[in-house]
Amino acid sequence: MKKTLIFGLAMVFGMVMLTGAAPSAVQAKTTFVTIGTGGITGVYYPTGGAIAKIVNKKRKEYGIRATVESTGGSVFNVNAIMSGDLEFGVVQSDRQYQATKGLAEWKDKGPQKDLRAVFSIHPESVTLVASADSGAKTIADLKGKRVNIGNPGSGQRQNAIDALTAVGINWKKDIRAEQIKASEAPGLLQDGRIDAFFYTVGHPSGAFKEATAGATKVSFISITGEGIDKLIAEKPYYAKSFIPVKLYPGAANDVEKINTFGVKATFCTSARVSDEIVYAIAKEVFENFEDFKKLHPAYQVLTKEGMLEGLSAPIHPGAMKYYKEAGLIK
Repeated sequence: MKKTLIFGLAMVFGMVMLTGAAPSAVQAKTTFVTIGTGGITGVYYPTGGAIAKIVNKKRKEYGIRATVESTGGSVFNVNAIMSGDLEFGVVQSDRQYQATKGLAEWKDKGPQKDLRAVFSIHPESVTLVASADSGAKTIADLKGKRVNIGNPGSGQRQNAIDALTAVGINWKKDIRAEQIKASEAPGLLQDGRIDAFFYTVGHPSGAFKEATAGATKVSFISITGEGIDKLIAEKPYYAKSFIPVKLYPGAANDVEKINTFGVKATFCTSARVSDEIVYAIAKEVFENFEDFKKLHPAYQVLTKEGMLEGLSAPIHPGAMKYYKEAGLIK
């Protein structure tokens, strides 16, 4: 009996020496997850930060530590999730659709069968601005102009190409297409080095605040017409949208809103990420819904039901478990 007691005390002492605490106080291992976003002037970066902030408040309970990474955007995020370089990423709904179907950038790779949806977030408008000096008042006026369509790997790039094609503009021949990141475009527009730029983003956006706040007069250009209506009818991920001009007092427009079309930002992961991690993230975002909405002005239009729309990848089982428990999906 005495030997057993001494052996037991020795084991406890050994645990304390190795871990710095008694066995009951040994902390669970922390799982680090990274959220891929976009440029720092868009809404993706603060969106990733908002999700991480809510999840990290419960890091002791769940053992999850979320970090945020600025990336090249939707296409990059999908590919990084599939390769395991990212656990989560913010992805435009059209890019989620194309990845799951093996379209566009994934035509040669085939359907990304392990891509999983968690929830959708804010609406994103395909937004076009042009300098007054360019003389462009409609999207058709972009012919012959220097226009930034977005960097390869971004979601906005295909949206810009779709919009131009829908109104009869060949982006390779009819415009001088620049392919730079959205964060660089406002400065180039103000400096007169480009005439216009597209950016698919939630509003308000830091990029457009910067673009409309300089000495060069800048206007938002509507993206409408028969060609655009046909595009929206053909593509299930597109819908009509508008930009509230009042959010940008420096803009030269004299109307309250600019009509356009748009997509949704969605939060994606991989089938390889554990159910427990995805469940915890979905639960914390939805159970702190009102606090989440306050983290960015673009979230004010969100509803819990709306956050389960616009998803073309299968919903991750961990998220689905929470949605059924919460009665959001039957």
